[in-house]
Order: sequence, then C-alpha cells, then structure tokens
Amino acid sequence: MTADQAGADGAAPVARILYIDDDPGLGRLVRRALEARGYAVELCANGADGLARLAQGAIDAVALDHHMPDQTGLDLLPEIRALPHAPPVIYVTGSEDSRVAVAALKAGAVDYVWKDVQGQFRELLGEAVDTALRQEALRRDKERAEAEMREARDRAELMLREVNHRVANSLALVAALAHMQRNAVADPAAKAALDEMQARISAIAGIHRRLYTSEDVESVALDAYLGSLIEELQAAMRASGRDHAIRLRAEPVHLTPDKAVSVGVVVTELVTNAYKYAYPPGTSGEIRVAVERDGAGTVRLAVEDDGVGWTGEGEIRGTGLGSRIVRAMATNLRSALSYVPGGTGTRAVLAFRA
Repeated sequence: MTADQAGADGAAPVARILYIDDDPGLGRLVRRALEARGYAVELCANGADGLARLAQGAIDAVALDHHMPDQTGLDLLPEIRALPHAPPVIYVTGSEDSRVAVAALKAGAVDYVWKDVQGQFRELLGEAVDTALRQEALRRDKERAEAEMREARDRAELMLREVNHRVANSLALVAALAHMQRNAVADPAAKAALDEMQARISAIAGIHRRLYTSEDVESVALDAYLGSLIEELQAAMRASGRDHAIRLRAEPVHLTPDKAVSVGVVVTELVTNAYKYAYPPGTSGEIRVAVERDGAGTVRLAVEDDGVGWTGEGEIRGTGLGSRIVRAMATNLRSALSYVPGGTGTRAVLAFRA
C-alpha cells in the first residue's frame, strides 16, 4: 500500500525515505529492507537527482551514501541541510575511517551507519531511520508547543496592555472628576484634600500608562516613571500657587508594577508634604528625590529638602492621612520610612528590596 493509499484510507501516512546511492543493486536491497519496516522508499543515484527530489518535498528522512560520482556525501550534506524544512539525514559509509563519520555528524547528520560485506548494515539503517523519525517528531512537537506558548503569551500580554489602558483611562476620568469637584467647592481645606486625592490617583494612573505603552508588561522603569510623576506634581503645585524646584536623581531600576505603585504613592505624599510644610509662605526652596541601589539588591529612596525640618516625631500637621498612606505603602514594600537626623531640612529614607 502506498502513502497516498494509506492517507485515503484514513490511516497515518507512511513515512517516505529517500536513499541516495550510486549502486543500484544495493539501493534495491535497502528499499526491500526498509519497505519491510513499513516505509515508502525512493532511490536516487546521484546528488543532483537527490536534491531535485528533495526540493519537491514529502520526504521524511534521507539515507546518504558517502561515495558517489563526482562528489562525496560530505559535499552534498550541507546542501541538504540548507533546504527549507530539511529532513533528518542518516550518513552511510563504507569507509572505516572514523573521521568520515565525525565529519558527517558535524555537518548535520543525525546518525551514521557502517556498510559491511554481510549486509547487516541494512538492519542497522532501518533502526537508525526509526530513531531519526522519532527524534524528528519530538523536535517538531517541541517547536509546535513552543510556538503555541509564544502565541498564548503574546495574546496574554496584549490583553494585559488593553486592561492597563482601560484602567489608566478610568483613573484619568476619576482624577478629572476630582478636579471638577475641587473647582466646585469653596472650602480651602476641601480644595486641598481634593488636590491631594487627584495627585494620588495620578500616581497610580501613571503606572498603567507606562505598562500599556511599554514592551515589558511585567516591570516598570522606576527612573522614567518618577520623572513623569514629578513633572505632574510640579505642574499641579505650581497651579495651586506654590513653586518649588524638584530635582530627581534616579539610577536605572526596574520594579514590579505593585512595588512601583507603592513607591509612586510614597513619593507623591512626601513631595506634597514638602511643598506644604517645608518652606514658610513667601519663600521658595528645593526638593530633592533620589533613587539608588546597592550591590545586594536593595533600593534606597530618599526625599529631602532644606526647609524648617521634621524628624518624624511630634504633632502631625494636617489630618495625618498622608502619614497613614505612607506607612501602608512602606508595609507593601516590606519596609518602613525613617527620618535621618542632623543638618537642616528633612530627609526621609525608604529602603526596600527590588
């Protein structure tokens, strides 16, 4: 039964083997031996005919003889391996020089078989073909599984970007509503509370904007994120009548989105506090934000100013909500905020694992 007949009957197609050898008598013996194993076998007497047949496709494995007219199998082997979807090649040689077999394996053959005068090599060739086809099937299954995994990952990343895009848009809408509400109230304390709420929302929205516009949906470049966050904070504070320069010095650090959110909220709270309390009315000063990392994988965030100073102790000005938020975010980072004493102004430090 031919391969076409097997396919028509619904059975698995018969593997087709191409044997390239200039010895027609030996070719017939190889065909008989391989057909007894259930394979369909085609014969070619030289390399040119073999390449022409391979170009037509539908060959599952090649058995290639070493000695042929005008060339050796080692000359032909690279040309076979260069073909699109090249089948596995079993090298057949009568040479007892092991260097021939080694050269064939280096050139891309999956196995080799020694010819012998007793004809046992035909049985060995059949076993080599069996093994080569099993290995090829495993390789193709692996490639197919890896391709499916890549497609699934790409789909998941696309969906995650879409989710982050929608979340960022929703948060931007909430921030806009908070701004509208702020403009609708007259109480200065209410206005300030809504300003702070809008800043917190913007800090979180910035993370999602970066995630849906980045190739990497699993991490956030903290330096770039803080740069845009500080620009937004400075613009908002300037619009409210307070104008202090904010300087950012940040080493390249990548964090998971949840950690980046916590850091962004902490920076928002500390910078906002510095704007409100560090410098007396009518004076201006500088607020500095620094991000450094050490060799042990620890990231150190510092927010400092040259104002009136605060040690973290004593009566809290305002509602205390900002302090509670900072403590909660620090807990998320498995850390705690500390204030460095000495000198003028305030220096708040938060160290955490990246």
